[in-house]
Amino acid sequence: MGALQLRPASDALGVEVSGIDLSVPFAAATFDRLYAAWVASGLLVFRRQALSPQDQIAFTRRFGEVLIYTRSENAHPEHPEVLILSNLRKHGRALGSPASGRYWHTDGHFLRRPPSASILYALHAPRQGGDTHFANMARAYDDLPAALKAQINDRRVIISRVRSRPYNYPDKPPVTAEERAAWPDMDQPMVRTHAVTGQKALYVGGNVPWRVAGMPEAESTPLIRGLQAHAIQPAYLHVHRWRRGDVLVWDNRTLLHRATGYDAIRTRRHMHRTSAAGEIPC
Repeated sequence: MGALQLRPASDALGVEVSGIDLSVPFAAATFDRLYAAWVASGLLVFRRQALSPQDQIAFTRRFGEVLIYTRSENAHPEHPEVLILSNLRKHGRALGSPASGRYWHTDGHFLRRPPSASILYALHAPRQGGDTHFANMARAYDDLPAALKAQINDRRVIISRVRSRPYNYPDKPPVTAEERAAWPDMDQPMVRTHAVTGQKALYVGGNVPWRVAGMPEAESTPLIRGLQAHAIQPAYLHVHRWRRGDVLVWDNRTLLHRATGYDAIRTRRHMHRTSAAGEIPC
C-alpha cells in the first residue's frame, strides 16, 4: 500500500494513517510508530481496510489483552471478542446493538480495569449521520485554572451504572433488582494519569452528574457539570464521519466520545468493535 504516512486528523486530536494494510502482519517497528502516535494523539484513523474478525482480534492483541465486557447477545456468534453495533436484522433478530453510545462517555468507565484501546471497524456506514464525536480530555485538563486543578487532582468520582440509566437510556424501564446487584458502583480518579505518557486528563466525562466521593451533592453536582461542559468545548472536539472500511483506534484514557443518530430505516450501519484491556486508573 506504499510507505507509512501519518498526518493530523484535526487540530484537536488524532492521526490519520495511510500506507498500511491491517489485515496482514506488519513489523514491530511499524507498530511502534503507530503506538507512539496513538498515545500522543489519542486516536488513529485508518481508511479502506478489509478485516475479518480474526484480523481485527489479532490487531487488537497488539495493544494488549483482548477484553470482553459487554452483553453476550450483541457479540459475534463465532468470535465473542467482537461486539456488533448494527441496525441490521436477520431472521427477525437484531444482529447487534442498534443504538449504542449516543451520549458522551468513556468505554468501561464502570470497570476497575477499563479498556485502554477501543477498535471500531465499519463494514457499512450511512452517507449521513452515525458520526462519532471525540473530545480531548487531556487538553481540557491542561486548560483548567491552577486552583481548579488543585481542587480535583486527588479527588475520586463514583461511577454508577444505576445512576446513569435515566440519563443515558431515558426510554428504558427502571433498573431491576438483579441489575442493581450486578452493577456495583465504581470509584475512579477525577484526574487520570496516563500509564505510558504520564499525561493527566479529566476522567469525569459524560452527561451524568457523577457524585464526588466525600463531597456534598450540592457541591459535587455543579463541579461535575462544569467540568463536563468545559471538556466538550469546540476547541477540544473532533468529528469522524464514517466511510465503509474505516478503522478507528481510540485511547479511553484521554478521550471522551459519543455516536450520533442516523436514518436506521433507510440506511445501514454495521460495525465490529474490539477492546484491549488497560490498567487500573490512577
